[in-house]
Amino acid sequence: MNKIKRGFVLPSAAFSLKRSQIRYYEPMERVPEVGDVFYGEVVNIGQHSGLENTSGRIHQIHDGTKAIFVFGNRYAPDYYEALMPQEPLDEVDLTARSGLAGVVICKNALIKDPTRIKVLGYVCDGEGKVLNTRNYPLVRAKHREKRGKRSKMILVCGTSMNSGKSLAAAACCRALSTRGIGVRGCKVTGTASLKDILHMNDAGASYYADFTYLGYPSTYMLSEEELLHIFDELDLKYANNPENYWVVELADGVIQRETAMLLRSEEVKKRIHRFVFCAADAFGAIGGLDILKNRFGLTPDLISGLCSSSPLLVKELQEFTTVPIFNSAMPNIGRLVATLTGEAANSHE
Repeated sequence: MNKIKRGFVLPSAAFSLKRSQIRYYEPMERVPEVGDVFYGEVVNIGQHSGLENTSGRIHQIHDGTKAIFVFGNRYAPDYYEALMPQEPLDEVDLTARSGLAGVVICKNALIKDPTRIKVLGYVCDGEGKVLNTRNYPLVRAKHREKRGKRSKMILVCGTSMNSGKSLAAAACCRALSTRGIGVRGCKVTGTASLKDILHMNDAGASYYADFTYLGYPSTYMLSEEELLHIFDELDLKYANNPENYWVVELADGVIQRETAMLLRSEEVKKRIHRFVFCAADAFGAIGGLDILKNRFGLTPDLISGLCSSSPLLVKELQEFTTVPIFNSAMPNIGRLVATLTGEAANSHE
């Protein structure tokens, strides 16, 4: 086996691994699996010119930069759809700045082609076994059953990627925490990126985590069983205290594959205390309300997202629904807390 020299970047897609585990690599003809870790070299800078490390810092990368990468699928309408390689490849695409790698199937026409990575070899342990992030979960709940009353779950979903979900989730964390209420924040689906859960932490979530804490570099194309496993493990770890609130974000839109699977799950739906629905514009919110009701049997308790920052869009939306709307960029803390906790039936901003 070959030794990995110091100076490599350890990205957030490999969050569950310790730097001390990254010691050897070995070129081998092996079809990769989701979570397999490899040592690679940047050979052509494209869309992504940086790598997010396991502390959230963005490292500038260049042709010749050596780093650790993780194989996985990606679903991102604003960027790429990328899938796992079906055969050993010498070069692959960098599909997210968290170090996720795969083969781009299609891309948004408004962005560049992906950065290309030369595969130098799989990262191995001292016995030559390939490291896979899924074998090193950081979250281990004490109990395997959801006993008694649990933390009240605030579920945050949206119409699409970049509809304002993370800002709304952070606003919920901030509102509750400023009133002295214990808050935990989690992101259950998406692509590895520490930004969203760190934002929840900055807003007052004392504990926070996402699927990378369980070793998954992304959740695209996982089975329903695996998705529910992630949801349950995070629930068991962070939502045991009935005095606390558990703010949960699901990535992308409500009709995206994994989000739709979870919204159909009775196990997930019965955990909802308050449901926040986010949209970029009024028309998207109106259409989303119809989809939520007819496809999933859900009606949100609150509407937010990018549309909530525009008084004109709020005015348009209020012609079609009586669901309360809160401005996630400048929330009225008192009204938001009252609605989230059930102290008031309706609170419009």
